[in-house]
Amino acid sequence: MATFVLIHGAGDVGWYWHLVEAELRAHGHRTVAPDLPCDDDTAGLADYADAVVAAAGDHRDLIVVGQSLGGFVAPLVAARLPVDQLVLVAPMIPAPGEAPADHWTNTGYEPAGEFDDLFYQDVAPDLVAEATKRGRRQSETRLGEPSPLRAWPDVPTRVLLCRDDRLLPPDFVRRVARERLGVTPDEIDGGHTPALSHPRELAAYLMS
Repeated sequence: MATFVLIHGAGDVGWYWHLVEAELRAHGHRTVAPDLPCDDDTAGLADYADAVVAAAGDHRDLIVVGQSLGGFVAPLVAARLPVDQLVLVAPMIPAPGEAPADHWTNTGYEPAGEFDDLFYQDVAPDLVAEATKRGRRQSETRLGEPSPLRAWPDVPTRVLLCRDDRLLPPDFVRRVARERLGVTPDEIDGGHTPALSHPRELAAYLMS
């Protein structure tokens, strides 16, 4: 059985993955979903990766999953641990040395609205309320620093887009995945936060 290392996105916590974790564990898999130090103004991407590596501990048979901004963290983790597969979900896909703050300009991103209005577009109201209560401030103090990523890790990589995502729309993710990784994304229904809106479908994809 695999150990799924689940990395949340900006201003979030590991709780984001709790419904997916339940599905994965019900099928005998192990899960690790740490909180990143995203509200710490002294923390950069390397510190985010440190938190994930520490949480993964001595687990093996690792599948590292990065959601949204977690796409910047996941390859850093995959470069440091014996990872079997890397999965990016509704992701920002970094180029080596790219700062997260520069990603939007570098990829020609055109926002479809205010970010806060696009995260939970298809999530049940009770989960939105809980996610909002648990969410944390996303520090931008060090998001302008170049990523320590020097080359994409030599790990099989999949990209999963969400067909209804208004924050990172399908056409945008398809283009960036093709240009930066040379891969065609897989697809599921749902908006930007499928671990809350479509957890069974997302878990089934990860187990596939």
